[in-house]
Amino acid sequence: MAENSAISWTRHTWNPWMGCTKVSPACDGCYAEALMDKRYGKVQWGHHPRVRTGTHTWNDPFRWQRQAEKDGDRPLVFCASLADIFDNQVPGDWRADAFDVMRRTPRLVYLLLTKRPQNIIRLAREAGGLPPNAAIGTTCEDQQRADINLPALKSAYWVTRPLFTFASFEPLLGPIHIPPGVMPHWIITGGETDQGSHRARPTHPGWFVSLRDQCAAAGVPFHHKQNGEFLPEDWLDKDGYQWQAGYACPKVHRFSDGTACIRVGKKQSGRKLDGVEHNAFPPLPVSVEEAHHG
Repeated sequence: MAENSAISWTRHTWNPWMGCTKVSPACDGCYAEALMDKRYGKVQWGHHPRVRTGTHTWNDPFRWQRQAEKDGDRPLVFCASLADIFDNQVPGDWRADAFDVMRRTPRLVYLLLTKRPQNIIRLAREAGGLPPNAAIGTTCEDQQRADINLPALKSAYWVTRPLFTFASFEPLLGPIHIPPGVMPHWIITGGETDQGSHRARPTHPGWFVSLRDQCAAAGVPFHHKQNGEFLPEDWLDKDGYQWQAGYACPKVHRFSDGTACIRVGKKQSGRKLDGVEHNAFPPLPVSVEEAHHG
């Protein structure tokens, strides 16, 4: 459902179905709900039937596979940006069909991001096993979710044997210290953006910096997707950030340590973290055989 994704950490997005149910604070500002439910009315969010996408969408991976064969590369494919691949309210045969497409497109690397990592082992087994060209990841927006989801992801890794594990700390809603022994192979961070009637919550810049430094200490690739709607006040006059005179009604959020963040909008806030873009990706094997047989 996207030829080339606007998401910085993937080449394509693929949505075999649409719809989901909210399970954590990260879901409060769900862009998929705002887009596909509230704006376009294509699916109802919550405990309602999911909607399977059409033939054209299901054929997209085969086009990408042919192009990847010509180019000799291994593009990343985020599945699914408008749903959750390990949502237990999805018919099991849909997931089996999706996994079959993944197996038939081995040059593509599928990023299976879920807010339900506890479901990975069971649902992957029921769908015939995790495809060998898939990576598994989970969303952690605060310490509570990190303490629950990262150990579940680690457990799933040892059973399903994906290419690698990753974690998306977006929207980052609180400080996170990654518990010992559960550091993923790749970390993505990002601030929240406005979605429909939902107004973005600010992220303290120190929360991003802490995760960046934890990755550096562990030798883990770090990718910072976006700052969200806010920037720290002391970043606005340096490192390429320019305060726009006359910006309509900037809203200031002051954290308990005195750090002030100003609502400047997603475009103005950009992707730089204290003046630096972080675009790291995990190293990808040339082939699935290389990944699993060395």
